[in-house]
Amino acid sequence: MKKYSKIHKLSDNKFLNLFRLDAITDSGRTFDYFFVSRRKENRLKLLTGDSAAEGVVIYPIWKGAPDRIVMIRQYRYPLGDFLYELPAGLIDEGETPELAAVREMKEETGLTFEVYNGGDAAYRRPFFMGAGFTDESCNAVFGYASGEVSRQDQEDTETIQVCIVDKAEAARILREEKVSLRAAYLLTGFLHADKENPFGFLD
Repeated sequence: MKKYSKIHKLSDNKFLNLFRLDAITDSGRTFDYFFVSRRKENRLKLLTGDSAAEGVVIYPIWKGAPDRIVMIRQYRYPLGDFLYELPAGLIDEGETPELAAVREMKEETGLTFEVYNGGDAAYRRPFFMGAGFTDESCNAVFGYASGEVSRQDQEDTETIQVCIVDKAEAARILREEKVSLRAAYLLTGFLHADKENPFGFLD
């Protein structure tokens, strides 16, 4: 169902742009609807109808201690504050979500990431981020993290602290801290996971 008559691109940035729709209500009234997208104007999802992900969120269990998970505490400019998150990033052209997860994990934390491919594939398909204001979708990639934490590959625009947390600390973070929605929901799986089968909740 097409509920707009025209798309207007209102910005020209590398990673994210603002668009305005000449939108149409069910009764036929027109109004302005604004949204942002990471896609080119001719590849917006309202034109293509696809769900392909622009980004990944990484669920990194600490290898050798599967009752711990790697989180990041990242400064977010729109909040003017730090936010607890799981490592995440954009999928580069030609990358699979799994390759993007390995690269982003190294860039954000310095750690090595080994992808876990077991469990129901439904949990790894793209899900939409916030369809009221963006067409962006994201894949979750599950696996094990190991190595030494390093800031060497972090971008200058990123202020990231790496946290390797146990279940008690994860529960405290959920109760007391500012947390991204993706991290909050994935942490519910972590909190109920069996140490002997840390990805069992994906079955």
